[in-house]
Amino acid sequence: MNKSLTGLIILFAYFGILCLIGHFTGRKNSNDDFFRAGRRSPWFVVAFGMVGVSLSGVTFLSVSGSVAKDHFSYMELVLGNMAGYWVMALVLLPLYYRLNLTSIYGYLNKRFGPASYRTGAFCFLLSRTVGASLRLFLVAVVLHNMVFKPLFPSFELPFAVTAFVSILLIWIYTCKGGIKTVVWTDTLQTLFLLFALAYFTITLPGTLDSSFSECLNTARQNGLTQIFSNDSMFLKSFISGMFLTLVMNGLDQDMMQKNLTCKDLRSARKNIFSFSILFALTSFAFLILGAFLTLYVQKYLPQLEGDKVFPGVIEHLATPGAFIVFILGVVAAAYSSADSALASLTTSYCVDFANIESKAPDQQVNYRRKVHIAFSILLFLVVCGFYQLGNNDVVWTLFKAMGYTYGPLLGLFAFGILLKRQVNDKMVPWIAIAAPLFSYVLNEFLASKNIHIGLAILLVNGLTCFGLCLVFSKKGSAADF
Repeated sequence: MNKSLTGLIILFAYFGILCLIGHFTGRKNSNDDFFRAGRRSPWFVVAFGMVGVSLSGVTFLSVSGSVAKDHFSYMELVLGNMAGYWVMALVLLPLYYRLNLTSIYGYLNKRFGPASYRTGAFCFLLSRTVGASLRLFLVAVVLHNMVFKPLFPSFELPFAVTAFVSILLIWIYTCKGGIKTVVWTDTLQTLFLLFALAYFTITLPGTLDSSFSECLNTARQNGLTQIFSNDSMFLKSFISGMFLTLVMNGLDQDMMQKNLTCKDLRSARKNIFSFSILFALTSFAFLILGAFLTLYVQKYLPQLEGDKVFPGVIEHLATPGAFIVFILGVVAAAYSSADSALASLTTSYCVDFANIESKAPDQQVNYRRKVHIAFSILLFLVVCGFYQLGNNDVVWTLFKAMGYTYGPLLGLFAFGILLKRQVNDKMVPWIAIAAPLFSYVLNEFLASKNIHIGLAILLVNGLTCFGLCLVFSKKGSAADF
């Protein structure tokens, strides 16, 4: 059977399973189920499913393909990620559960006022739209080149068709159940993602006529497994990783919405602590796979690098088993991040901007569906935009973009939690614009002097926002926060 046709069958069979899950989890179709899963999600199910969401196509393709250049230095970032998850569990989760929030940006409304509230929610909408589109773009390119495009060799199939089909499938199985569906579909998708990881980690050494231990030893001798370069770089990566996690998870409605589906704070904390360990172990396993892929590329395909490494190796192997497992892993990576992003974008807009609970009950479901469709269209347009730009270094582009869009959230939440001063609510939107602009100008100036901030731009951005909030603040009561 034609490989691309096999891939298409796998895609739609996989989609059928997700739709079946969506059917059973979306039967009630209430706002409480769509936005919070009725606060009945088992913590261990959420923890396992979050592994796939956090890894996504970025880790599956970009991180595993970056080992030749960056070795295992990604683990410096991952260790910082773990610290960030623990801070999130100990500081942010208690706050969100105590205030009984559906959207975490409701905290900014209670702490500062409506302008701050809407500013925080808008920063999330912008950040998650960019982040989800980048992740989906990376995987959609692979599906386009390996599945959809070969089906029509007589003419050039537009990438927009692949992007449209991918997002349409996600919309169909999430439109009723929302986050309740996503919690369970993410579990299945994590399972497929980890299966693909295990399969290739075990089988690749054989293609190099070596055993697992021999390949690992060769990778170590070649310096591929080096984690720590120097103390200053480790500290920079660790701190950046910790704050990236705090903003991309703890201050992000997408990730926190899953945690808030657990029945209580104790369960949510168990979820975070368990997930952080699973995340670190899985990330390390992906780097081992990346080392094996690098050895394969050095031997057979020296022209490949970056995001093209993994797909290129699969094409070169030319075995049905490898192709099928790879497509399963790619599809799982694509859907596990995009479906939760779509659900959280819909939630944030409905709760933070549309105040959906104030609408008549018979209008709420229809309005929510329209918003869900609107964000699906937006994701489609942004993904197509990235394709036109021809972005090839997605993992670092993602983190760089997040440094600018999440910075104001970091500054606002830090100011609210650490100080008992009251910021001028009407100035917050302007502060949220000024901080990223200043950070960008500073970054460009320092780059011209051959000084590179890198991922630390998030801290510069957050500190700038924090400082501006302090300038436009006065003494106020924040005892309840």
